[in-house]
Amino acid sequence: MRWIKHLWSSPGRRIALVAGGLFALDQATKAAVLGSIPYAHEKVVVEGFFKLVHWGNTGAAWSLLRGYNDLLALVAILALVLLWWYRHHFELRSWVGQIAFGGVLGGIAGNLLDRLRVGHVVDFLYFYMPKADGSELGFPAFNVADSAICLGVGALFWLSWRMSTRPQKNSVSPAPSEDRPATTPSSASSSAPE
Repeated sequence: MRWIKHLWSSPGRRIALVAGGLFALDQATKAAVLGSIPYAHEKVVVEGFFKLVHWGNTGAAWSLLRGYNDLLALVAILALVLLWWYRHHFELRSWVGQIAFGGVLGGIAGNLLDRLRVGHVVDFLYFYMPKADGSELGFPAFNVADSAICLGVGALFWLSWRMSTRPQKNSVSPAPSEDRPATTPSSASSSAPE
C-alpha cells in the first residue's frame, strides 16, 4: 500500500498515472471491439438509444479533416510535446487539474496509437434516437480517449476560468495605525532621521 502512496505522491506522478491508466483503458476497450465486432458492424445495447459499433475515423472530431490520418498523427505528436512543454500554463496545483491534464495526455496518446497501428481512430460508443422515417439521429461515435480529452479540456478551462474570476490579492500596504503613520512616496523619500 505504501508503494501506491509513493506513486501518487507528486503532481507529475499523478498526471503520469492518470495518463497511463486512461491510455490502457482506452486500448483495452478498443482491443475488445476489434476482437468482437467486425469493421462497420454494430451491436444494439439499448434499442433506440445506444449501440456498440466498430467504426474508423481518419479525421478529427466529428470526422472533420476526414482522410488526413497521417497529418493528424503528426498534429497529435506535436500536441503532446507542446502540452507537456507548456504545462506550467495550466492550473495543475489541484488534483482536479492534474487528473484533467493526465486525461488529455492519455486520450491523445490513445488515439495517436490507433492512427499509427490501425490507420484510423477506432470509435465504438454510439448514442442515437430513431426518427419517424426509420433513419437515426445520432451523436458521432466516440471512444474512451475522446471522452478523456473532452472532459479533461473542459475541466482545465473551468479551472482557468475559476482562477481568473477569483479576486486578486492586492499588494497594498496595510492601513496606517497609531504605531505606523501613513506615508506617501514623496513623504517617505523626503523624511530623514533627525
